Amino acid sequence: MESVQPVLVAHLFPEVLEHLLALLADLATEQWERPTVCEGWSVRDVALHLLGVEVGILSRRRDGYSPSAGRIGDADALVAAVNEWNEAWVQAARRMSRRLLCDLLRFTGEQVCAYFRSLDPYALGGPVSWAGPDPAPVWLDLAREYTERWHHQQHIRDAVGRPGLKERRYLAPVLDTFVRALPHTYRGVSAEDGTVVTLTIAGESGGHWSLLREGGRWILYRDLALQSQAGVVIDEDVAWRLFTKGIGREEAQPQVQVTGDRALGLKVLDMVSIIA
Repeated sequence: MESVQPVLVAHLFPEVLEHLLALLADLATEQWERPTVCEGWSVRDVALHLLGVEVGILSRRRDGYSPSAGRIGDADALVAAVNEWNEAWVQAARRMSRRLLCDLLRFTGEQVCAYFRSLDPYALGGPVSWAGPDPAPVWLDLAREYTERWHHQQHIRDAVGRPGLKERRYLAPVLDTFVRALPHTYRGVSAEDGTVVTLTIAGESGGHWSLLREGGRWILYRDLALQSQAGVVIDEDVAWRLFTKGIGREEAQPQVQVTGDRALGLKVLDMVSIIA
């Protein structure tokens, strides 16, 4: 029985940043305006959002500055607030030229990389909302930040028809991070202790994870050698899109294999591993 291990990704941020800057530098004017899966946002808008993410990390977390009125506890209110903040930033930043945007992405991105490297990944930080309300280790917060940059860069790549960063080096940490939302997804599902739900993400970057009901709670394990009451198999390309709301449950379900207790297994499709 192997418990899940930390996902350590600080060394990947500079690489993903360089891939983003190289991608943007190679886009034609028309490609900047192509729509993305992010409703209402073009390629330019997604890049502007990524800049806003970096500005927020440096201002709020590194420098301790936050103009907000305090922490928002309710999940729905948090999602609404995040969407509002993101949209306000993109609307205001649309006056920015492509050249300036790329310059600022490098300027802020390199500082964010340095800041993330300075953190103790094993220290206790704030909660990662989609994984639960309790304080989380810093490594999980950094892994969440990594998935934010990876999946939005993928949105740009999809929109302009460029290959994604789907090598195992880049995609495996994304998927391993996303599945940390499984216990929180199943928190309202009752079952007898000893019940096992197994998720297999098929592909070079995938793997096998299991939820085990222990002491009235769902605990996540890697490669658990116990018989499961429900098994779910999802292709890695379907998985990351589903868990980031790039496709819906109805679109994904025909591409998912479920064995055993179907209702119990299909709960996996409700998992969301982003805030908004």
